[in-house]
Amino acid sequence: MDIIISNSSGRPIYEQITSQIKGLIMNGTLKPGDPLPSMRLLAKELRISVITTKRAYEDLERDGFITTIVGKGSFVQEADQEFVREERLKAVEGYLQAAVDAARQCGMEEQEAIEILKVLFEEM
Repeated sequence: MDIIISNSSGRPIYEQITSQIKGLIMNGTLKPGDPLPSMRLLAKELRISVITTKRAYEDLERDGFITTIVGKGSFVQEADQEFVREERLKAVEGYLQAAVDAARQCGMEEQEAIEILKVLFEEM
């Protein structure tokens, strides 16, 4: 599994792991039933504490992305489509917020931004 940890990021390491695994599940790289590396193996590969990987896996399980079977390991869970949609909407909202921030910085009016968005939708 290709997870990149940034020590310069303001986000805790367990959140970086959680968000990257969620991303791999959301984009289909990891499919339902796929096994995840053990917490110890992932910790060793990333050179971090097992406690950190445990926290990430617990968050993923709480959010319904993975399931853990004692003695067998952790596996990607079949996604609840409503939950997947909600996660994608959150991501879009984040991108749009960044676009609004950039538009404000260059003095763009709201109507100009709306027009650009309409044009982008029409091009699809």
